Amino acid sequence: MAETRRFTFRKAEHLRSPLDFRRVYARRCAASDAWLLVQACPNGLPHCRLGLSVSRKYGNAVARNRLRRLYREAFRLSKHDLPAGLDLVLIPRSPNEPTLDVVRKSLKSLAQQASRKLNRQSL
Repeated sequence: MAETRRFTFRKAEHLRSPLDFRRVYARRCAASDAWLLVQACPNGLPHCRLGLSVSRKYGNAVARNRLRRLYREAFRLSKHDLPAGLDLVLIPRSPNEPTLDVVRKSLKSLAQQASRKLNRQSL
């Protein structure tokens, strides 16, 4: 029987508490490119969780929320291609708005890079 993929973004896939964000930042495992900085930390769960950090330097609330929506959508559509068991905090690197395809490709490659770094650190 074929696996059906759910593209929903459930509450369990959100990083919500400040403690979770601090744990990810304290692990200091990051990967970045021109569009995105990804901080990662293992979470011991069978799925990834996402946190977003968009500072005021990216514009007013409307602009920041637009970036958040774009990055959430990229995560939602590509979460099945990401390594499982990671907490990811995404930090935009550019105030310019990239396309959804660019963000999806960037997220996928950076999450895999961060996962490889975490695996090397745990050895």
